[in-house]
Amino acid sequence: MTAIGGHPRKLFGDGRRAVLEETDRLLKSVPGVDWGPAGQLITSARRIFVIGNGRSGLTIQMAAMRLMHLGLRVHMAGEVTAPALGEGDLLIAVSGSGTTESVIAAARTAKKVGATVLAVTTAPNSALSQQSDAGSLFEKSVLLAFDALFQSLWSNDDQSAEKLWKRHANIC
Repeated sequence: MTAIGGHPRKLFGDGRRAVLEETDRLLKSVPGVDWGPAGQLITSARRIFVIGNGRSGLTIQMAAMRLMHLGLRVHMAGEVTAPALGEGDLLIAVSGSGTTESVIAAARTAKKVGATVLAVTTAPNSALSQQSDAGSLFEKSVLLAFDALFQSLWSNDDQSAEKLWKRHANIC
């Protein structure tokens, strides 16, 4: 450790170790059986819409990009080019607390129009969870678990890395 201004500072290696240990605990706490139904909902949806605010929004946007790379039709809810949500669609709604009003409102709308809702939250008894057809864990787990789900969907889909690469954005 190096001291700055009399305060001890952890080295990068200490921080890396803490992140790896937390990630290991996190992924071991996410029952794979809970993500099987999520994969089925995703692959059977006509279109997928994602919503979340703050860090939750950023992580679900990264997950949405991975799903798009698989060739799935994915939209960010609220974007000006997103079409209307409807029957046969899936809304992946992310809120750690399960109380983010805009996310809950989107889930309610989804239910009204016949779409399915997949809630990703740490609060199984929250207002968001009550609107969902399926649910799961949270924030860092959003990105990591969706990356793991992406890998399983990709391995079951027989698409080459080159095919996925062609779907990457090519303009900024």
